[in-house]
Amino acid sequence: MLDQIRRDIQKAGDKKKAVFLGRFFKTGKGEYAEGDVFLGLTVPKSRVIVKKYQDLPLDACIELLHSPIHEERLIALLIMVSQFVKGNAEMRKNIYDAYLDNTKYINNWDLVDLSADKIVGEYLFDLPADKAGIASSQAPRNDVLVKLARSENLWEKRISIIATYAFIRKGEYQDTFAIADILLEDKHDLIHKAVGWMLREVGKRISEDVEEEFLKTRYKRMSRTMLRYAIERFTDAKRKKYLAGLI
Repeated sequence: MLDQIRRDIQKAGDKKKAVFLGRFFKTGKGEYAEGDVFLGLTVPKSRVIVKKYQDLPLDACIELLHSPIHEERLIALLIMVSQFVKGNAEMRKNIYDAYLDNTKYINNWDLVDLSADKIVGEYLFDLPADKAGIASSQAPRNDVLVKLARSENLWEKRISIIATYAFIRKGEYQDTFAIADILLEDKHDLIHKAVGWMLREVGKRISEDVEEEFLKTRYKRMSRTMLRYAIERFTDAKRKKYLAGLI
């Protein structure tokens, strides 16, 4: 089955799109995705393949996730997400554990953004806050996210904040704020964007007042990118005050 899915992925590729995607996802020398290989599949094309191979065994998904080809890793993750959503408690834990054991291969922002909240976030939310498992150990929900946020790995840091999107959708924001505090002065643009996005989602889905309680004591320490993302839904007048440091 693994050979067949790889043939289907190769067949669905587009050389012109591959060149564009390589530039878009910063695969050049010294860039954050240096050396990543694209075949030129769009996400909708990838999802067609995911649907066809939605029963791919987890060990085969992990093997596909280890591929140097970006779209193979993406499809592996999307299959894992699909199986996680439909799976029983044992399957969900196995997928969650496999995900955290293989974060080195979840190494671009689209891979993180299409999977972290749907696997890590949902798994952690569904367990009592003091019994969220990471591998074979037991750790509080927040500890799992804090460990990822304090990693030296860019993508683990992004996973930590994007995972909290699952909590935000269910009306909880405390973990988002805790992880945002850790990442507040991070140097990487992709972390600035991710944190700002999640803060914006707190304002959008829970309460703008709650978001502002967090921002008012921290916005002057944020990068401009993080702040701009966070206040994107505010009124024009309020945005200008934040950007001018007048709040």
